Amino acid sequence: MIDLKDYIAAIPDFPKPGILFRDITPLLQKPEAFKRAIDLFLQHIEDKEIEAIAAIDARGFLFAGPLALRLHVPLLPVRKKGKLPGPTIQIEYDLEYGSNAIEMHCDSVLKGQRVLIIDDLLATGGTSAAAAKLIEKMAGVVVGLAFLIEIEGLGGRGRIGNYPITSLLRF
Repeated sequence: MIDLKDYIAAIPDFPKPGILFRDITPLLQKPEAFKRAIDLFLQHIEDKEIEAIAAIDARGFLFAGPLALRLHVPLLPVRKKGKLPGPTIQIEYDLEYGSNAIEMHCDSVLKGQRVLIIDDLLATGGTSAAAAKLIEKMAGVVVGLAFLIEIEGLGGRGRIGNYPITSLLRF
C-alpha cells in the first residue's frame, strides 16, 4: 500500500523563514502515488452527488482535472483576479495582512448545481471559504471541500464553515 506522506517533501523556510512548506512535487512525479491520491479522493467523495468540480488556482487544478474526468463532470476554474477572460464574478476576502480576490466566469455555475471544491492544501482557509461564498453567490450548492493536505493548527477548518471537509493527509 502506498503511503502518500512518503511523497510529500518538507521544505524549511519556504517561501519565508519560519514556514515549513509541504511540497507535493514528489507525489506528482510518481504516477503510482498520484493515481493513489486520485483514487482516495474518489473514495471520499463518491457519495456526494457531485455535478461539477471547482478547482482553486493553481495546484487545485492538478487534482480536479483527473477527478472531473473520472466523474464525467465539468471543471470550473477558480482563478486569482485578472486571470480569466470575459465576464467574471469575483469575491474579495481578507488575508492576515491585506486582502485578495478570486473570480470565476459568470456562467460557470448553474443554479442549484452541486459543486465540490478541490485544492491541494488547507492552511488558514481564506481562499477556500471565499470560493465557497463565490459558488453560493452564483446560486450553486457547495457539497464539500477536498484537500490533499491539511495543515492542522492554522484554523482553516473553522474558517471555512460547516461544509463537509475531506483531507487525505494531515500535518
